[in-house]
Amino acid sequence: MAFHLSGTITVPPNDLERVLAALADHILLTRAEPGCRSFSVEEKENGVFLVSEEFIDRAAFEAHQVRLRETPWAAASVNAVRNYKTWET
Repeated sequence: MAFHLSGTITVPPNDLERVLAALADHILLTRAEPGCRSFSVEEKENGVFLVSEEFIDRAAFEAHQVRLRETPWAAASVNAVRNYKTWET
């Protein structure tokens, strides 16, 4: 079953520059992961990003979560507030 994630990430103003600097690589690396069907992070208003992810299954999504833990993106976005929902189809 495909695994989906959708929601928002709200970045504190003091972290926004670092998050924006890390975002392009985060997107490229995630899209290149085995099992990633789609991945987008788009800033809709200052510091608020819409996130949409689809992986082939929960295992691929969990592998993504493990990979990103030690990345510049993880460090830059550590203080961000995440409001996500997940589901399988």
